[in-house]
Amino acid sequence: MIPLPTAAPIPLQATFVPSENAIAWWGPSDVASALVEATNLVGRAASIRLAIPDGASVVAKDVAVVLTDVAEAARTLDDIDSYRHFEQSVLAWKEASRITLHEEPSAGWGRLVEQIPPAGHAILDADETSIMAPAVLLHAFRLAVSSSRLLRSGVIQADLRPYQNYGVAWLRDRAQLGAGAILADEMGLGKTLQSISVLATRRSATPHLVVCPTSLIGNWRREIQRFSPTTPVLRYHGTDRHLPASFAPGTVVITSYPLLRSDPAVNSTEWDVVIFDEAQQLKNPTAEVTRAALQLKSTCRIAMTGTPVENNLDELWSIFSVTNPALLGPRARFRQRFVAPIQQRRSTTAATTLSKLVQPHMLRRTKAQVATELPPRLDSTVVCTLTNEQIALYRRTVDQAFTNDGLGSGIGRSGRVLALITALKQICNHPAQYQGASTAEPGRSGKYDRAMEMLAEIVDDGERALVFTQYRAMGDLLSTGLEQAIQKTRIPFLHGGLSAARRDELVRAFQEDDDSPPILVLSLRAAGFGLNLTRASHVLHFDRWWNPAVEEQATARAHRIGQTQTLTVHTLITEGTIEDHIDRMHHEKQGIADTITGDPTTALAALPDRELRNILDLNTAEVS
Repeated sequence: MIPLPTAAPIPLQATFVPSENAIAWWGPSDVASALVEATNLVGRAASIRLAIPDGASVVAKDVAVVLTDVAEAARTLDDIDSYRHFEQSVLAWKEASRITLHEEPSAGWGRLVEQIPPAGHAILDADETSIMAPAVLLHAFRLAVSSSRLLRSGVIQADLRPYQNYGVAWLRDRAQLGAGAILADEMGLGKTLQSISVLATRRSATPHLVVCPTSLIGNWRREIQRFSPTTPVLRYHGTDRHLPASFAPGTVVITSYPLLRSDPAVNSTEWDVVIFDEAQQLKNPTAEVTRAALQLKSTCRIAMTGTPVENNLDELWSIFSVTNPALLGPRARFRQRFVAPIQQRRSTTAATTLSKLVQPHMLRRTKAQVATELPPRLDSTVVCTLTNEQIALYRRTVDQAFTNDGLGSGIGRSGRVLALITALKQICNHPAQYQGASTAEPGRSGKYDRAMEMLAEIVDDGERALVFTQYRAMGDLLSTGLEQAIQKTRIPFLHGGLSAARRDELVRAFQEDDDSPPILVLSLRAAGFGLNLTRASHVLHFDRWWNPAVEEQATARAHRIGQTQTLTVHTLITEGTIEDHIDRMHHEKQGIADTITGDPTTALAALPDRELRNILDLNTAEVS
């Protein structure tokens, strides 16, 4: 018998995917088996958007690929001698690996840029209108291989995720260029580890500087000692602080924003890389701390913040004025070009232009994009009713505010509107908070009673919870009330009035001690950043903040890398009140351009009394 001819196997194609820190392989129907046969590489299956020929045109398609670590793939490609399983795209990356591992890029890079086929750089840009230029992709490849090899040399004792490896390579490139950057990953994705990796792999003679909130100095020191124990660390804070005349190579000095403002030694020292943690501290361009940050002498400034814009676009300008001073131009011009069109007229054209302008200088990833393995998060809105006492207090407070001349006009109007809104929010929480009492009795607040019931049930189920409130007084009332409701030891309250050491101890106990209280009450602003509280499986927002990003930042204390449980987020709303208005504002915000709405209190104060009262009055249809 004459054997039938068999189809030749489809060769492997390859391209580099910077965001995955990996070489993507595709082509054969069984990519994984073909890859093992040709290279012995084992990777992970994924779907990547690539530019693929389709007849006479090229279209964007979801392609089933196998991703292999870039450093491992580079070593393997460099060693392989047989070419029969490969398309020209793979051979191009083999040559890129040889040059990266053995030569200076200038030796053969120019020729390779000209020779690499379209499949070899088939990565699409963000809006899928073009593919990445060969020179740009090859540069990113060289950075990724170099960075990965450094990270695995023992200087960092952690297994970074692919997106973190990419973040480190990107930040190292910015530092090598002497350019600033904003690392704006969503809270909980490991910005601290990425920044430590950059500092640890730049063993320069000039020291590095980390500037952070006072409460996070201890956390930074522990994290550096944990992930890079060979990196010299100096805590520069307190009355006994001292900077030496010389530093060991790669020394990291950790200080606080208050000291940045006032300490001449910090401002007179030459720094290599400066990290600004929780860089929203620099959101006011006229503040003394922002001006002090601008004066630092450094090679590179990196701002870390999960919320580069909390309230308005001026905050983004302010942070970039520190990291990349000339990028956004003079403030007046920026306000004319972007702030007014976006915040006042909701211009999508201006928002798109601004996004393209800052994109090369700001790296932003979300959990949905890069941490799909995180346990799911369930969001629940809990609608609470007012008691008769709350209804009477609420109505009386609104009536009194609008009698006679109402809230007035001029400079004092905004202050009176803010005082009224604060009073109404306190009444929604509990009459005891509004009246300044030291205890909150059950039965006087529908929201308070519902929170007690929910938290008691959570504890009975053997789970742990974080409770956030924006008010110090309400936190004290909740702490005392929860002690009685669940009949346990006193429930701790973490707030800005505690020492840094005490706050660190509360966090450590909640995370590690089996006999620690199962509930931790936290001030929204004092505990909204820099803490790891992944032992909680529930988060309860007792009252509402105007900006949803602030609440998201607090929730991320539990919904972050290291969380192994499904996280349930309970948001309490008192029906028919100012809290309903805040909730509607949250749901109406879509995308970054829509979240930049300025100061809501100022916007409310600008309304005439009749319109303002319509917003603040009780909705009788919902409370009756």
